[in-house]
Amino acid sequence: SKAAKMKLKHNINPVLLQFINFIILVYTFVTYIPWYIFSGSREAIAKAKQVKAKPVNNKPGAAYRSVNSQHCLASVLYPGCDTLDKVFKYAKTKFKDKKLLGTREILKEEDEIQPSGKVFKKVILGKYTWLSYEDVYIKAVNFGNGLAVLGQQPKTNIAIFCETRAEWMIAAQACFMCNYQLVTLYATLGGPAIVHGLNETEVTTIITSKELMQTKLKAIVSQVPLLRHIITVDGKPTTWSEFPKGVIVHTMASVQAMGAKADTGHKQQARPVPSDIAVIMYTSGSTGVPKGVMISHCNIIAGITGMAERIPKVGEKDVYIGYLPLAHVLELSAELVCLSHGCRIGYSSPQTLADQSSKIKKGSKGDVTTLKPTLMAAVPEIMDRIYKNVMNKVNEMTSFQRNLFILAYNYKMEQISKGYTTPLCDSLIFRKVRMLLGGKLRILLCGGAPLSAATQRFMNICFCCPVGQGYGLTESAGAGTIMEACDYSTGRVGAPLVCCEIKLLNWEEGGYYNTDKPYPRGEILIGGPNVTVGYYKNEARTKKDFTVDENGQRWLHTGDIGEFHQDGCLKIIDRKKDLVKLQAGEYVSLGKVEAALKTLPLVDNICVYASSFHSYVIGFVVPNQKELVELARKKGFKGTWEEICNSPEMEKEVLKVLAEAALAANLEKFEIPVKIRLSPDPWTPETGLVTDAFKLKRKELTAYYQMDIDRMYGKNGK
Repeated sequence: SKAAKMKLKHNINPVLLQFINFIILVYTFVTYIPWYIFSGSREAIAKAKQVKAKPVNNKPGAAYRSVNSQHCLASVLYPGCDTLDKVFKYAKTKFKDKKLLGTREILKEEDEIQPSGKVFKKVILGKYTWLSYEDVYIKAVNFGNGLAVLGQQPKTNIAIFCETRAEWMIAAQACFMCNYQLVTLYATLGGPAIVHGLNETEVTTIITSKELMQTKLKAIVSQVPLLRHIITVDGKPTTWSEFPKGVIVHTMASVQAMGAKADTGHKQQARPVPSDIAVIMYTSGSTGVPKGVMISHCNIIAGITGMAERIPKVGEKDVYIGYLPLAHVLELSAELVCLSHGCRIGYSSPQTLADQSSKIKKGSKGDVTTLKPTLMAAVPEIMDRIYKNVMNKVNEMTSFQRNLFILAYNYKMEQISKGYTTPLCDSLIFRKVRMLLGGKLRILLCGGAPLSAATQRFMNICFCCPVGQGYGLTESAGAGTIMEACDYSTGRVGAPLVCCEIKLLNWEEGGYYNTDKPYPRGEILIGGPNVTVGYYKNEARTKKDFTVDENGQRWLHTGDIGEFHQDGCLKIIDRKKDLVKLQAGEYVSLGKVEAALKTLPLVDNICVYASSFHSYVIGFVVPNQKELVELARKKGFKGTWEEICNSPEMEKEVLKVLAEAALAANLEKFEIPVKIRLSPDPWTPETGLVTDAFKLKRKELTAYYQMDIDRMYGKNGK
């Protein structure tokens, strides 16, 4: 069974194991009846088995809708709140003095010199300080008015290029109120991509931070001729003189002060209407130059309405930790769901998230430990990292501790697959692991890329909460599907949200048809009020990716291949762009091969490459340093980290491990990489080889490893 494959291996004496299994059986039997009566899990088990979405008619290729929106798709969160400024005003009135945005104060910064001579910046952080709904509203009103004083006109573009923080959300709310079109750019984009976004949108004002101004904007500001105002959210920059003539640098506080004094009589007519553009969101460009997706007020509201319906009892008791880029649709949508439901949002960053994070000084607390969030969003890359870190710690335990953990892990996996809970294991065995994310997490939202079944099950078991894996695109305002909290199945992304419907279109080249048995398969098309307006100044691409049906509904052609299961849940099985035909005619799904191999402890990241001019697959691997060094030691290979990675002998050893894992994952022989290149350096968004959501940028990776590709395919390599 699928669960058996994901179980951890122990080394317990067979006779002792029989005795332990007998004790577990007795314990399960004795506790089953009180659990069944008192836990309330019966309803959850029944709900998990229910049909969650149905086709609207019996024709092949019919759209699937959630059972809660069969007759009408949801589009409005609160009656009459059809634009984002109205949603915030409603929330401000309802939750007036409640805490909304939290930031940790920096108590101390110090440089820590590593044995290698490198200097790491470390911080000691204090408590969270909070702004109430009322505070945030006033700050946003003043900032919006201040921007008007600087000459910003309604329905014109203004850019934000800034890390995830409270000021980002305040600036966004100001723009929503005044009908300024907010252009969002990832803080990790390279110079040319930033220049492209700023010049294409013709912005005259950019909102940024002191650090990004120094590290990114300073070098490119002369290539953005229309730029007039730079606003720093975190106080005065140290150097003012180096900017070209005509560019003025302001602080956010000074713009808010201007707005507080300004006459706001002209304000009323500037209010947005539902069809007005709220955000022009530049995608992270996993496929070439970033494209600006135009998202209207009604698109975002429909999307967050759909998302909120899938998070049970979301409300004032919830605390959300915000650390993913707000320029990513998953993070922006999740935070807007929280803001509209009275949740607190505490800000963090990947470098300060946990006690072990890179910027946290040893012995001091990371953000999750201080905040203790109940809700969190994550991309698979971050979950994979947590999974590997915990598993490394398990391997370092004494034999007794390790076997105890493994027995509890495998027992809980069995129980979860039946829909049961394990309160004793949770409090005795997994409590410590759970504390790594604060100990209060009740739902973990996951999106941005496929999550492996092993990692999903690990998060369910060790963090004692459901993982709401979802599927959506910037082009669908982040909304598409999310798993229900009671659904503990793996490898699926849930049923369509109440704001949209999904249909499958035949893709003949890949051999996927919506008449396939047992499950209809095809290209995923998303339709509904959350489907966006299209790409900014890119009519040709808009016509290619979006269509309008006879009822006037917009449909997004995602390029992803899915199948619908009997209960109406979707599974992503392929991607049009990831399918490569080998020389002998076999099709290889690059994403499928990567997903099968990425869960290996030895692999931190992998990119599989195939060419139609060759008969075999190759790959680039970022190995896990600890695991590879250990493998080299076992094989008697001595050398530096670079020498180990550049060694043909170690490449062969890693290939053996990959081949074993590939066969265990039922990959075809032609799908298994035949040659690999080990990369000593990790792929981070800063290197330009992966996006902010850690999706592979295949084009950039291909260019970066071109010499290795030529070597691995060789002139005689057929």
